Amino acid sequence: MSDLLDDTDRRILAGLQADGRLSHQELSDRVGLSPSPCARRIKKLEAEGFITGYSARIDEAKLGFTFSVFVSVRLDQQIDDRLVSFESQVKLCPEVVDCWLMTGNFDYLLRVAVRDLHEFEHFLTGRLTKIPGVASLESSIPIRRVKDQAARLY
Repeated sequence: MSDLLDDTDRRILAGLQADGRLSHQELSDRVGLSPSPCARRIKKLEAEGFITGYSARIDEAKLGFTFSVFVSVRLDQQIDDRLVSFESQVKLCPEVVDCWLMTGNFDYLLRVAVRDLHEFEHFLTGRLTKIPGVASLESSIPIRRVKDQAARLY
């Protein structure tokens, strides 16, 4: 746990993580500070990189992307050029909403959001397998999300 943050900073982060649209007044009420010191702490947390940005959480299913697939990707070579090339290509795929470089048996773990199995097949055969260096893939379909937390705070 970071010694750079006190309990008040952590409460501010937890409040913003739960609702990034809280006003300084609402957040200061929740954490037990007046608005000015609360605002100064938020600015400091932003400047020091503890807060990296603000965004809306989007319900993919409401947009029609009801099917998620986790895809483990193994490359033919784990050299810098191959990794950079793969990552550049994946960043161009709107279906890939999350991509992690991994240790273990696979090089990357992707989360792919699509409308249905047919769209996933089209993405898989039409785009992902055509990226140079992709040696093998393994797909897993999640049943349901058990926990959804943006970041660990404590």
